[in-house]
Amino acid sequence: MNISEVKELMNQFNGSSLREFSWKNADGELTFSKNDGHTNGVTAPAPQAPAAFVASQAPVEVTGPQAQEVTETATVAAEGEAVTSPLVGVAYLKPSPDKAEFVKVGDSVKKGQTLMIIEAMKVMNEIPAPADGVVTEIMVSPEEVVEFGQELVRIK
Repeated sequence: MNISEVKELMNQFNGSSLREFSWKNADGELTFSKNDGHTNGVTAPAPQAPAAFVASQAPVEVTGPQAQEVTETATVAAEGEAVTSPLVGVAYLKPSPDKAEFVKVGDSVKKGQTLMIIEAMKVMNEIPAPADGVVTEIMVSPEEVVEFGQELVRIK
């Protein structure tokens, strides 16, 4: 992999919502991280990696009985309207560590009901449901740092 390909990957990584990215082959390893305490880094040179790298990005085809299951799972996960983060902060799915989650997948919610809290600058900001519906997907982990516009929950 040459330096221009590494720079292009870095640009794509920085513009994405991914928090970490690792790629490894016989010639070397490449790791990027946006998490605190980690630095973006490149280890071990990979001068002949472009062909292997292009091959690793080829689409994977699933056949047999698993193909339908994968398709159905992808369809179910994408159902509903995404609720996005209005600010940058830390997402909390529970009101406190010893309490139950605000919502779980499959829960019915009413417009205005709290879905989670995002802490920004020591202020707890409740994220309300924009409409009545059913939670089909929770797309953040507890105490995950979320970005402005990042999808948090899907409601159908």
